[in-house]
Amino acid sequence: MSALLQFPLLQQDTDPFQIIENFLTSPFLRIAGQLLLLLVACLWIALIYWTYTDASRRGAMKIFWGMVAVIFPFLGTLIYLIVRPPEYLLDSRERELELAVLEGELRNRVLLCPNCRNIVEKEYLVCPNCNWELKKPCVQCDKPLNMEWETCPFCGTNQRSGKQINR
Repeated sequence: MSALLQFPLLQQDTDPFQIIENFLTSPFLRIAGQLLLLLVACLWIALIYWTYTDASRRGAMKIFWGMVAVIFPFLGTLIYLIVRPPEYLLDSRERELELAVLEGELRNRVLLCPNCRNIVEKEYLVCPNCNWELKKPCVQCDKPLNMEWETCPFCGTNQRSGKQINR
């Protein structure tokens, strides 16, 4: 027995859970737990901010979604991700403006026959589908003119008399 007293490392502890208790009460574990809580709190605040700003950029109800993110941590942001509008508000407006410009250009380029509503070119004198007279040729230069024009804008010829206007 005197040999066991000389070597304290060989002695057995009477409480087998002492090591676990020492680990659970250690300052290292307490600091690690507090850092983990701080990380979770920072992540929650960042998700609240992101949800609020993303909702305002997408034209959603930013106050509502910000409150949902506050009341339901992590789950509120996840719900917002599922139901949020698919595109930003500025992108939507830009797309609508591009469509309006394209429609305007299309209206200026494409003419429709007043009789059959088929697409005709600006230079056509007669509709190729229904033979409707769209324009009349100039008596001097044969360029297509609107039916109501009295004078050719290309050569300056009066369409009734056939005389050129003096400039």
